[in-house]
Amino acid sequence: MKNSLPSYKLVLLLAFSLFLLVNTELGFLSPARALDNNTKVYIVYLGERENDDPELVTASHHQMLESFLDSKEDAHKSMIYSYQHGFSGFAALLTSSQANKISDHPEVIHVIPNRILKLQTTRTWDLLDLSQIPTSFSSSTTSVKGLLHDTNMGSEAIIGVIDTGIWPESKVFNDQGLGPIPKRWRGKCEPGEKFNATIHCNKKLIGAKYYVNGLLAEMGETFKTTTVREFKSNRDALGHGTHTATIAGGSLVPNVSFYGLARGTVRGGAPRARIASYKVCWNTMQKDGTGPGGSCSTADMWKAFDDAIHDGVDVLSVSISGDLPEDTEVDKPDFVGAFHAVSKGIPVVAAASNEGPKAQTVANAAPWLLTVAATTLDRSFPTKITLGNKQTLFGESLFTGPEISTGLAYWDSESGNNADVKGKIVLVFDTTSTYPVETKGVAGVIYAQHPDDIVDRCHAFPCIYTDYDLGTDILQYIRTTRSPTARISAATTLTGLPATTKVAEFSSRGPNSVSPAILKPDIAAPGVSILAALSPSDPNGHDGFGLDSGTSMVTPVVSGIIALLKSLHPDWSPAAFRSALVTTAWRTSPSGEPIFAEGSNKKLADPFDYGGGLVNPQRAADPGLVYDMGIEDYINYMCSKGYNDSSISRVLGKKTKCPTPKPSILDMNLPSITIPNIEKEVTLTRSVTNVGPIKSVYKAVIESPLGITLTVNPTTLVFSSEDKKVLSFTVKAKTSHKVNTGYFFGSLTWTDGVHDVKIPVSVQTRIMIKF
Repeated sequence: MKNSLPSYKLVLLLAFSLFLLVNTELGFLSPARALDNNTKVYIVYLGERENDDPELVTASHHQMLESFLDSKEDAHKSMIYSYQHGFSGFAALLTSSQANKISDHPEVIHVIPNRILKLQTTRTWDLLDLSQIPTSFSSSTTSVKGLLHDTNMGSEAIIGVIDTGIWPESKVFNDQGLGPIPKRWRGKCEPGEKFNATIHCNKKLIGAKYYVNGLLAEMGETFKTTTVREFKSNRDALGHGTHTATIAGGSLVPNVSFYGLARGTVRGGAPRARIASYKVCWNTMQKDGTGPGGSCSTADMWKAFDDAIHDGVDVLSVSISGDLPEDTEVDKPDFVGAFHAVSKGIPVVAAASNEGPKAQTVANAAPWLLTVAATTLDRSFPTKITLGNKQTLFGESLFTGPEISTGLAYWDSESGNNADVKGKIVLVFDTTSTYPVETKGVAGVIYAQHPDDIVDRCHAFPCIYTDYDLGTDILQYIRTTRSPTARISAATTLTGLPATTKVAEFSSRGPNSVSPAILKPDIAAPGVSILAALSPSDPNGHDGFGLDSGTSMVTPVVSGIIALLKSLHPDWSPAAFRSALVTTAWRTSPSGEPIFAEGSNKKLADPFDYGGGLVNPQRAADPGLVYDMGIEDYINYMCSKGYNDSSISRVLGKKTKCPTPKPSILDMNLPSITIPNIEKEVTLTRSVTNVGPIKSVYKAVIESPLGITLTVNPTTLVFSSEDKKVLSFTVKAKTSHKVNTGYFFGSLTWTDGVHDVKIPVSVQTRIMIKF
């Protein structure tokens, strides 16, 4: 090997070494076409091309290889790839001796043994079976299959993200390998503070606008003069919008981790999709540390919806929710903006909120929104705790070392007698505070708590989380030992069983407090410890990436999936996309294990925890039947809710009159049936649209809730021609309960032997008291 290189070649070598790390061709995963058992793949790097003609570049590669091998035929057999466009080099099957000889050639910068890389994302897309993808857009795409293949990874889709803006320099917004911006795009990038529209926008980030007038009107000069770290532009100071945009449509960035944890390829659900960022939320934390970290004016949100509709986005991702609704949907500007987007054919995906596990806490409950709950991944970060008596326990943390070995003490949050804790590891049973223990000079904290799935609260401080049982074991050791000690080892990453999917404790739950007959949430997706890009100034990040949890993270997961589905089915309505996701969702984890819901008591998840279930992108691409809706259905919903003609007319911008008799809210054509107050029996109507083979026959399969009899008429649906794509049926529910009950759950499935179109059924008996 050469001992010294010209500076330009050194730069090229460093760049190429990084390139090799992230861009190993997927073809290398297949059995090697070895000339003999002693050969392996080596990559010969030659630097910049010396000729603009790719054929001549390749010919020079063959000529060089031939000079080291026995013949042209051997050279041809040995050559695997010729790098002929962006740089010059080739990959070939060589013996170690041949590789050493080639490395001494004066035109060769470096010869590097090929590495076989296992393809993995930061786990979300592995879990959802949407991970067959190369490590970069420039790698071979022959292994890309299913929905990603069929949609070219969403290359023609435009995802609108209404959030805190974008950090444009992040690697996830690189436009390497992307084609021209779709011609239908009418949006723009607006310049502003530290945001140059010409430089910072590209074929990935195609739109960047910001909206602050509504917030300024509320906060006035306070916002201008006392807020910390904010930019009057689309530049993201908080990192939240950068994180969510990454999850929805970020480009591929391989070999990313959080200090070594959760290592893999960061990317969005639709990694070739274009992103349009609409900044409506701002850092309003004051310099003294008080105030909210992110504030969003509904007036600003409305304008963002207005612009997004004009600009031509295909889906809107809105990781924003407020308190529990006190007003009706038509009185909320953000709901109205979403309604107009949906009426124009733009699906709007929204967060269920983070107020779980209490019932009736789900937000964004309007029926035109697709509301998403949060689950965990099948991934954990086990952290070994070794007590002085050699007992080994495991908690979970993001602690990456170095190992801590010191005294162990109990933090008494009631008496406050905690003088002797400095320099020690402290056991704490109270996690309701903002963790003031960390400021007391302790070496680390073990929090014993009810499982809440969140381990990313502490980033710069060693916090280990255990359950109460393990905490009690540790406390017993402390109280029975004269000088207790403990050793905390660095966390590791565990994927797959025994870690499995659960509904996160923080995820808000149904039933819907605004309209109990409308099931919310609609669907669930991973939202715990999700690794994605952040603002580099975020103290909780590492190299521009970080882990975050919340229903904010699940919203872009579903938005990215819809971007793919819309590329495949451009004529579907927003309701059709929701139906496809709900009716094909997993009711168990992808590994087949039951999905539990974390709460005061762990239980099997039900529709109020996760809607139709865990989103299943591949199956959603071919649902067979969909429960479709249009503007008239939403008008009927408003009428059934008792909104007057004047209110509905304001929403639609034209005079509208409710039909007579008033429609039943139970007849809204949702991919779910929720009956909140059955006394004896009730009959409702649904219709399904065939989006599968023209001649299809579906039969009903009923799983009745406990004590409820469901009768479907007809029990067979025959789609016999192109003209007969929509068929209706009735469902009669009859209760045998004689007292008031809680909700019981079942399902209704239409099956043709290939497609199982399943909707959740939730029924509650309410007996009227008679005097």
